Amino acid sequence: MEIAVKDLSDLPQVASELLEFASKERIFIFEGEMGAGKTTFIKSFCKTLGIEDVVSSPTYSIVNEYESQNGPVFHFDFYRIKDIQEAYDLGYEEYFYGGGICLIEWPERVAELLPDHFVKVEIFVSEGNERIFSLSKV
Repeated sequence: MEIAVKDLSDLPQVASELLEFASKERIFIFEGEMGAGKTTFIKSFCKTLGIEDVVSSPTYSIVNEYESQNGPVFHFDFYRIKDIQEAYDLGYEEYFYGGGICLIEWPERVAELLPDHFVKVEIFVSEGNERIFSLSKV
């Protein structure tokens, strides 16, 4: 499924479509080049999940935890990890397999640890600075 986004005001609609598309899936990976808008979109997606807290990038903390009506939501940013051992030290299993919703930026840094099934969100930047969201289930 592909969705073109011309303006930030379109993000809540994309977030709603992603939630519907995901159905019961609880693991989401977000791929896109630096500056594609992964964190910006995750903020909108968190609002759709009912999170009222301020959502921020976990770049330095690696994971931020939020509460939603659907249970805990864990937002990961693996950009700064130096090796896979950091994910083990973090206790990734409890997060990935604990039943909460996981939103994972830079998943390629922990590819070998990802569950077998997840929703993949790829964000592409087009020539006109439009964003193309590609949604798939893996």
